[in-house]
Amino acid sequence: MKKLFYIGAIGIALFEILNVYFIMPMPGSQRMNSLDLAYFLYSYRWFFRVARGLMIVGGASSAFKASKWIPAVVAIIALVVTYMFNFRMSADQMFKQPANLVFKPQAENALKDSSIVVGVEINGEVKAYPIQFIGYHHQIKDNVGGKSVIVTYCTVCRTGRVFEPMVKGKPEKFRLVGMDHFNAMFEDETTKSWWRQVNGEAVTGSLEGELLPEVESFQMSINQLFKLYPTALVLQADDVAFEAEKYDSLAKYERGKSTGDLTRTDSLSWKDKSWVVGVELDGKSKAYDWHQLKAERMLLDKIGTSVIAIALASDDQSFAVFKVTDTVQVILRNDSLFVGTRVYSFSGKSADDNQSSLEKVKAYQEFWHSWRTFNPETELYVSDRNQD
Repeated sequence: MKKLFYIGAIGIALFEILNVYFIMPMPGSQRMNSLDLAYFLYSYRWFFRVARGLMIVGGASSAFKASKWIPAVVAIIALVVTYMFNFRMSADQMFKQPANLVFKPQAENALKDSSIVVGVEINGEVKAYPIQFIGYHHQIKDNVGGKSVIVTYCTVCRTGRVFEPMVKGKPEKFRLVGMDHFNAMFEDETTKSWWRQVNGEAVTGSLEGELLPEVESFQMSINQLFKLYPTALVLQADDVAFEAEKYDSLAKYERGKSTGDLTRTDSLSWKDKSWVVGVELDGKSKAYDWHQLKAERMLLDKIGTSVIAIALASDDQSFAVFKVTDTVQVILRNDSLFVGTRVYSFSGKSADDNQSSLEKVKAYQEFWHSWRTFNPETELYVSDRNQD
């Protein structure tokens, strides 16, 4: 009977390790196609725990009669492993949600002008979320212009997305559950399905294949934000619930200065941790090298039947992508776009109130390994200059 105790104690420790291993960035775990196995273990976690617990109880008496110290040590190890992997190493325990959302206008904003934000404009209201904060929290639930949104960011993929927390027309709550192929995953409260951050798709569970409605967003520096949107509100640090170190650890990250294996930046182009601008248009996807964009400031290209302009502002941080026509000259000067005889701000708004704005194109900054993983048929942009 004492074997039952050891099998149960060792078994529950191994289970708790595996339950976290497959959905956290541990050696080898994120390169496996183990999502279904991870979801199975997670979904039936209490079955495994109860079964192992009964084995421990059933064999405890015999185990402790044979020896006092060995079963005690094994039990302590099992308890420590269970505690660590459930309360210290689980995603939602490591990255808690903000308790207080405090937004400030330009005059009261405490962040540096160079800080990078993910911004949302809905019904005339503009709110901006520094990646230094959402990179830590992974998601922030908010309301912009009367619409509920979840602003998400995955530091290991270096990309932000904004969604409506609506599933089949009903509001839903989400929590960070882990990651798969280095991308953050969220679990909905109702069905416990898992959703991928990079595209808002349910990848396993009863809602597999469903998509969250994406909300148009942009990424730029705070300095550029207030130039384009003077009345914008910027999220401030939740210094009531979180110590400054939690946020300061990501201060270098936004500038590409992180030294961690998962969040570092490659200095050369088209390496795993190189930055790209990924564009989705007309059912196609294409990647543009960030170094080349910095060198040329603006890239003109064609995706499908559409001609696009990818522009990088003078701060080397703010970027935007718009549809243009191939019959006119497009120039970027002083962070304004000159399309033929028309002038547009970096947000695409026309300088002439009687003219319509430029049509924005869905585009994201992202690590190259992430973009190619979740856009396996992506094309790579190569300019005529590189071909020469």
